[in-house]
Amino acid sequence: MTDQQKEMLRKIASLAGLLLLVLVFSFTNEYFFTVNNILTVGLQTSTITLIGIGATVVILTGGIDLSTGSVVALSGVAAAMVVNAGVPVPLGIMFGVIVGGLCGFTNGIVVTVLRLPPFIATLGMMMVARGLALYITNAAPVSGMPESFGELGNGALFRVVEEGANGFPIVKFPGIPYPVIIMIFVVILFAFALSKLKTGRYIYAIGSNEEAARLSGIKTNKVKNYAYIASGLLSGLAGVILASRLITAQPNGGIAYELDAIASAVVGGTSLSGGIGTIPGTLIGSFIIGVLRNGLNMNGVSAFVQQIIIGLVIIVTVALDQLRQVKKTKKTQPTQKQEKLK
Repeated sequence: MTDQQKEMLRKIASLAGLLLLVLVFSFTNEYFFTVNNILTVGLQTSTITLIGIGATVVILTGGIDLSTGSVVALSGVAAAMVVNAGVPVPLGIMFGVIVGGLCGFTNGIVVTVLRLPPFIATLGMMMVARGLALYITNAAPVSGMPESFGELGNGALFRVVEEGANGFPIVKFPGIPYPVIIMIFVVILFAFALSKLKTGRYIYAIGSNEEAARLSGIKTNKVKNYAYIASGLLSGLAGVILASRLITAQPNGGIAYELDAIASAVVGGTSLSGGIGTIPGTLIGSFIIGVLRNGLNMNGVSAFVQQIIIGLVIIVTVALDQLRQVKKTKKTQPTQKQEKLK
């Protein structure tokens, strides 16, 4: 079996796992497979997918980004504060995304120029971004934004509302939430970039063998910077969407989101050793986590038990990936007999 066939098999296995979850929860709860709940799952999963794509791009280079959750909080707070200061809502949202991008750029510089391990660099940014969010808000939620600030997170395309006999509005179709539309656009954009653009191929090359990539003429530091900036921008986008959904920016928000991001990437087939993974795989991984949470909630399973289940899913997925890597290494390394013959 070729590597491409194995990769396709992994994707099919992930998709089959997702479909199995949907089937099981559809039987256990009659309200699970309804239009409203499907759209709810899409809305809840959209932010996981966005940060998961950022995590995927970084992991593909052989790095890691632990600052995601803190950057989500800082970006949401930054957007809300400038909007309250009188900046138009679209510009405020853009500012929040840029703040996330600057955090990602800083991560990239620390990793590539100062040569700090990605784990340490992004761990430091996690603390810095969280501290900034708490400091500039005095650890208090930011509220009082205009209603238009909530349009991004709560608006929907094709929403159908009719006036009832009593004069109250009746929602015939809730519409496709804007965050879901943004998620679809980002998935298509990054899937195209990683598979068709030079930078995408360079990211895979660096993750597979950074030294070989450097010797072949790839500007590895520059490409790795792009990866961290992308992760920061997507975290910033997720942050402003969450703030918009609540019409409140929480400096304590986004806690443990970095774990969701990494989990969605890993469950979707991205290898923590770098060089292996796809954006569609991360999308499937995000929905596996989203469907698990939604289905378990609807069946009254404790939040603590949910953490245990999702944690076990991650452990099993990573363990399988490590076994795959060991088998691959054994195949590529010459045996002792071959070495002697040489």
